[in-house]
Amino acid sequence: MEKIQMVDLHRQYARIKPEIDHAIEKVLTSTAFIQGPDVQEFAQALAGYLDVRAVIPCANGTDALQIAMMALGFRPGDEIILPVHTYVATAEVIALLGLTPVFAEVRADSFTLDPARLEEKITPRTVAIVPVHLYGQCADMEPLLHIAQKHNLHIIEDAAQALGADYTFSDKSVKKAGTMGTIGTTSFFPSKNLGCYGDGGALFTHDESLAARIKMIANHGQQVKYHHDLVGVNSRLDTLQAAILRVKLQYLDDYARRRNDAAVFYDRVLARVPQVTIPWRAPYSTHVYHQYTLQIGEGKRDALKQHLEQQGIPTMIYYPVPLHLQKAYRQADAGPGTFAITEKLSQTVLSLPIHTEMEASQLEYIGDAITRFF
Repeated sequence: MEKIQMVDLHRQYARIKPEIDHAIEKVLTSTAFIQGPDVQEFAQALAGYLDVRAVIPCANGTDALQIAMMALGFRPGDEIILPVHTYVATAEVIALLGLTPVFAEVRADSFTLDPARLEEKITPRTVAIVPVHLYGQCADMEPLLHIAQKHNLHIIEDAAQALGADYTFSDKSVKKAGTMGTIGTTSFFPSKNLGCYGDGGALFTHDESLAARIKMIANHGQQVKYHHDLVGVNSRLDTLQAAILRVKLQYLDDYARRRNDAAVFYDRVLARVPQVTIPWRAPYSTHVYHQYTLQIGEGKRDALKQHLEQQGIPTMIYYPVPLHLQKAYRQADAGPGTFAITEKLSQTVLSLPIHTEMEASQLEYIGDAITRFF
């Protein structure tokens, strides 16, 4: 049995090595390392896959969130609602721009923004909502879109963990994660379902004029070289990474299928363990299983994590400290106990290895190690 990895990027690369190596060699031969043709070709291919009008690549997923907020013209003091159970980057860019992060509680089943608790967070200064499509599954977008429309708010989707997931509306129409709000964002960090071999990110929108503004901001605020009409940043996806992503995009749906196969195995084995709550599958969203995240009861999460590590099984906790309890983001009215669901999740969630190269023997070994522990 191969050594178990949280994400086995080496074996994933080996499976498509000839195509990747050829794509890299073409870029090296052309020496078009910055804004080479692969960047635009990848953007067009991803736009076609997502059925969105424009994709604007950038340097990373954090930049994508920041550029989205800059493009929408938010001003210092404006409030942006985000889930308190998420990675720090979502709050980080809000604070960096002088905006005010407003934390909102998540659902206990999906771990994503709870629409039922959202409106109480809206004030006259609220300008946007940032749903995070967590662990591979979409947030419940239909009610969030209704709330945004009612209050004239923008929605910026953070789709970094769910690229490729489908959301089904009540009228049976289907849209991809990241394509339902004003702007969608993603990361191409290597461990993501669609990951490059370095850093990378992108923004999506159906609004062509907004796309033009985003593109300018990502390029120092210029449309014509040396003519800077907007305050911008320097945020580019380099050509080598775009070439790699063009190849890997062709396999994105297959990657999701392989991750789902692993999840089905975990579900079957772990559903029989009373102390373990397996991931909930939302009726409104497909799941691409960026993470397979359990909830461990009876206060045994940390002991189970240690047990699995002793068996050579890596695990991760996403996220051990909620945003409202982080030193950099503490707020006077949001101390311990404010977000009971999120605080419980921080003490109970545990993510197991899941990736495109999982072997049956590895899955059986992991499942057996967990059942033996209990």
